Amino acid sequence: MKRIFLLSFILLFAHSSFAATEGKFIQKDNMFPRVEIVTTLGSIVVEMDRSRAPITVNNFLTYVADGSYQGSVFHRVERDEDNERDFVIQGGGYDKDYDGLYENDPIFNESGNGLKNDMYSIAMAYQDRKPHSGTRQFFFNMDDNDHLNPGRDWGFAVFGMVMDGYETLDKIMRVETAFNEKIGYSFVPKDPVVILNVKVLDANQ
Repeated sequence: MKRIFLLSFILLFAHSSFAATEGKFIQKDNMFPRVEIVTTLGSIVVEMDRSRAPITVNNFLTYVADGSYQGSVFHRVERDEDNERDFVIQGGGYDKDYDGLYENDPIFNESGNGLKNDMYSIAMAYQDRKPHSGTRQFFFNMDDNDHLNPGRDWGFAVFGMVMDGYETLDKIMRVETAFNEKIGYSFVPKDPVVILNVKVLDANQ
C-alpha cells in the first residue's frame, strides 16, 4: 500500500511539475503577455495576443518556459531581391551547428484569427506547405507580407507584434548571408545570430 501511495505521489508531482511549464499556465489571466528575446545583436520585446491566438501563444510560451530557445539561431534572413524588399527573419528551430532541435506536437494553424502578417509582426512557421505542422519555429515579418495571410488557402498565424527592438531586427536583416550546405538554404547568416535568452516580462512592464 505504501509503495502504491508513493508511486501515486511521484506521478502527481511529476505531472504538476510538467504542467507548471506549459504555456497556458504562464500569466494565464494576461491576454497580452510580453517576452524579451535577447540576441547577439540586441534585444526584441514582443507583445503576444492570447485573445486572438491562444494556441500559438501558449505553444510559444511552453518553449520559452523550458529554455529551449536559448542557444538557437536565426537561420533564415531572406530578402526578395526581385522586388528589392525585405521579407522575413526566421528562427528557433536550429542550434549553432544547424542541428534541428526537439519539437513538441504540431499545433492547429490559427491564421484565420484576424491578425495580419504586417511589418514587425511575429508569426508561426510551418513545414512543407502543411498548414498544421507548426511546432517551434517562428518568424518576424520584415515588410507587409499580405501574401502570407489566409485567403483561399491557409496562411501563417500571426500571434504578436514587436513593441521594442525594431533596430535589432533591422540590424539582423542587414547581416551577410550565404548558402548553408547542411540545411540547404541560401539565406543563412554567415556569422550565426544567436538567441541568448527568451524571458517572460512582468505583467506590469
